[in-house]
Amino acid sequence: MALQDVCKWQAPDTKELSLCLPPAGSWAVPRGCDPQTFLQTQGPSLAHGTTTLAFRFRHGVIAAADTRSSCGNYVACPASLKIIPVHRHLLGTTSGTSADCATWYRVLQRELRLWALREGHLPSVASAAKLLSAMMSRYRGLDLCVATALCGWDRSGPALFYVYSDGTCLQGNIFSVGSGSPYAYGVLDRSYHYDMSIQEAYALACCAVARATHRDAYSGGSVDLFHVRESGWEYVSRSDVCTLYTELQELPEPDQELKAEDQELEAEAEASQTHLEPATPPRAGESGELFLGPREETPEDSRMPAETETP
Repeated sequence: MALQDVCKWQAPDTKELSLCLPPAGSWAVPRGCDPQTFLQTQGPSLAHGTTTLAFRFRHGVIAAADTRSSCGNYVACPASLKIIPVHRHLLGTTSGTSADCATWYRVLQRELRLWALREGHLPSVASAAKLLSAMMSRYRGLDLCVATALCGWDRSGPALFYVYSDGTCLQGNIFSVGSGSPYAYGVLDRSYHYDMSIQEAYALACCAVARATHRDAYSGGSVDLFHVRESGWEYVSRSDVCTLYTELQELPEPDQELKAEDQELEAEAEASQTHLEPATPPRAGESGELFLGPREETPEDSRMPAETETP
């Protein structure tokens, strides 16, 4: 109440009927129906998808995502932001229902701010991930859909956690979430290594999202790229996926380069064999006969020589 008095805020009058919304405390469902049961059985089932990824490496954590928000066959927004900053050293990718993701990230921002006011410092990335998973696990089974990868830097260094709305909380080096994640994992598993440079990490993240959007119909638009450093997160770039994919098609594939190198090595080996000196023929023994291998025994050879009698 004190905060309301300072801000001069008044609660809206919920007794008056609204022309657009149902009265407060009720649901816009047929009478006599349970709202949760009605929405589960009669509610619209709209397919949604996305492509988000994050990986940890020597210079921090990279987070990348496409910008297409889809609702079934309808593109709701071609330029949405799916990577939400929480504070200066923490951000997260969002996958699932857009409203649920935005709501729960606002709740997480509030809880971490209250933590900082009580304790005097921000919690670690692991504590933030456990807090978010504990809060969302209470709503298990209520059609809550939030899948996020928390990327941050704390006293222990770069950290990456995957949190799902059913309470799952996992720590790892690579996570990709969304309908395009299988295609992104294929690119990441082939080229990822922990000691890569910053430019290699940027190129890998953009390549993975661009190739995933080419195969996944629910992903597209542009690629947002973020980098979490020790000094805080940095918004690197936003690139069009069509332009990125065209540039990737013009570049030689690593497999083709390896095949070309193998062919060159085989050609050099064949050329060196042609210039070798001819092998020397086997030398004859003292009796002048060549040894050509094992000789078949004859009946005469198999007979034992007769013993000589001594006088």
